[in-house]
Amino acid sequence: MKRLVIICLSVAFLMVSALIVYVGFNQQPDRSVESLSERWAQPPSQFMNLAGMQVHVRDEGLKSDPVPLVLLHGTSASLHTWDGWVRQLGEQHRIIRFDLPAFGLTGPSPVSDYTIESYTDFVIAVLDEMQIDTFTLAGNSLGGYISWATAVRFPQRVNSLVLVDASGYQIESKSAPIAFRIAQTPFISSLLKSFMPRAIVDSSVRNVFGDPTRVTDKLVDRYFELNTRQGNRQALVERFKQTQPGEMAKRVSEITVPTLIIWGGKDRLIPAMPSAQRFNREIPQSELLIFEQLGHVPHEEGPVETAAAVSAFLQAIPR
Repeated sequence: MKRLVIICLSVAFLMVSALIVYVGFNQQPDRSVESLSERWAQPPSQFMNLAGMQVHVRDEGLKSDPVPLVLLHGTSASLHTWDGWVRQLGEQHRIIRFDLPAFGLTGPSPVSDYTIESYTDFVIAVLDEMQIDTFTLAGNSLGGYISWATAVRFPQRVNSLVLVDASGYQIESKSAPIAFRIAQTPFISSLLKSFMPRAIVDSSVRNVFGDPTRVTDKLVDRYFELNTRQGNRQALVERFKQTQPGEMAKRVSEITVPTLIIWGGKDRLIPAMPSAQRFNREIPQSELLIFEQLGHVPHEEGPVETAAAVSAFLQAIPR
């Protein structure tokens, strides 16, 4: 018995030692906005001073468009996730996108407020600053949650909605990116302050694609580098604590604007059943399109086919 205890203690010591060595070799210090901007804030990027943050914004496309298309990214992503849609839709629409608090080059909220209400207030504040009264909101995942919650709270401002694998309902994921699981695990999440192996980011990005072979090194570089922006890793932990499905979900049926619901059939993080069907059922003027071969970020994985659906949807809406 004594020998068994000694063996167990030895194994535990070796495992802890190995973990310490692994963490030590995968330390990733925070990166400054200045060091990241050279690669990730090329023109037409701008920075807007708002609510104690320097908000990373891009305003592109057809400037005469009276109802701009506003694009909101998901958790751990950035405005760059919409590059494909901007290429496809920019000649017909004015397109505005920005890094949300806790992510990209915008970085953490100075008051660490990541409630859904705070996010919707932030969206309105950015568009007020740009003197934009009415707009179409399109969002993926967390950005989808913020989009429909904004339509609930500020119905007079939102002309139409595009929900792309949107969150906001209670769900059971079939698979979640390992980075998300770490951020939501007590004690282990504290490692994120200085620990982020590129391999974990690579695995996490592949996890949300229907076809992981479409993930490129440049794409992983972007997610990896922008998530090491100063303060983003700590903010991610708070974002998961604060931005949870709640009472707002009971108000989805209040949305009366035309709504296009796009979903990846291979989304394992927020499966189409039941979330996509529930949005379609509860939003009166909604249409659901499922792209069977795409995953949780269909706008990034299949920008041509998904943007074509958005273009057709917007053409049919009075502007």
